[in-house]
Amino acid sequence: MKHELQAIAIIGYSILVIGFGYLFFTEDGVDATRWLLQASLLWEFVLWQIKLRLSLNRPYAEAPLYKTLGWGNRLTILRGLLIAMTGGFLLLPHGNEFNDLLPALFYTIAAILDRVDGFVARKNKQVSLLGSELDITFDAFGLVIAPLLAISLGRIDSSYLLLSAAYYIYRWGYPYRSQRGLPLFNPPSNPVRRTLAGFQMGLFAVVLWPVFNPPFTIITGVAFMLPVLFGFIVDWWVVCGWLQPRFVINLDQLSYQYFQPCLRGLLVLLLIPIASNGDFFNVLGNFAGIKLFILLASLGLILFGTAGRIGAMILLLFVGLYFDNIAPTFLGASLIFTISWILLLGTGRFSLWQWDDEWVKRYDGA
Repeated sequence: MKHELQAIAIIGYSILVIGFGYLFFTEDGVDATRWLLQASLLWEFVLWQIKLRLSLNRPYAEAPLYKTLGWGNRLTILRGLLIAMTGGFLLLPHGNEFNDLLPALFYTIAAILDRVDGFVARKNKQVSLLGSELDITFDAFGLVIAPLLAISLGRIDSSYLLLSAAYYIYRWGYPYRSQRGLPLFNPPSNPVRRTLAGFQMGLFAVVLWPVFNPPFTIITGVAFMLPVLFGFIVDWWVVCGWLQPRFVINLDQLSYQYFQPCLRGLLVLLLIPIASNGDFFNVLGNFAGIKLFILLASLGLILFGTAGRIGAMILLLFVGLYFDNIAPTFLGASLIFTISWILLLGTGRFSLWQWDDEWVKRYDGA
């Protein structure tokens, strides 16, 4: 496996050199050199993280090591390389096509691979502890690089870095408490954590593209960040023994039974005064009839709980177009928060068909 990793490292550096050549001849030599240095340092960090975990390339702790990394892990490593290439643009000047569109493209591909690598590993029957660890590690890595880039572009508020730091503080807290002999308790498994992390990557796969503008993107970033940050805080309190693990289960049940259905009702209350403004429908432009049908259909999906997450995604995109040139009021910001949380959490109780919930929580290929 070490020889395979060495080959992967060489391939990665070769790709970075090709990227350097492309930027050198199409942009600026200084910027191309800066990109290569930054991306190379980040790629070295990715390789270091893999080396630390090579002993985990097995299906479970007592099993023998796999002979190769497998295609699932190779795709995960490719995701790490793409994030490193995205990070290469962090300190470069913005405002030109290459420096703005290329990092958006790299990170979008990395976000898509986040769903694909596990599927490939399961289909090839080479699921490993290494793949699970690298998946979490590169998720957290990407949610440092992408927010920093989005903040430099003015599309996300710097408060999002609280979430970027939360993962590393959480992971550092375990050995810190263990070394001091403090008790440690494991929070119960919860598929919502994985779902919320996936949506964060999806957020930046959209925000980095110059399609939607502040303040819509800033408000949406805060709305996406808060539930995950809250989850980290609750889980840490369970780890420290300040909350019982049962509290997390009860919290999920309360959300499903009451909070998520109330969000659907709140959505209607917020839409009435906003939609009464004629400007709300002016964004429909050409093909207004078809767009209005899609808008009403998405609202119906949410209210009836029939693939409500898809309805929320469509509605959020529409609201983003509406607030492209209009600064959101308090009601507008509340609407963005409400739709975002329906997208993240689902429609909850009294839903007719929650197949989208099943899709985001399942492990493809299992």
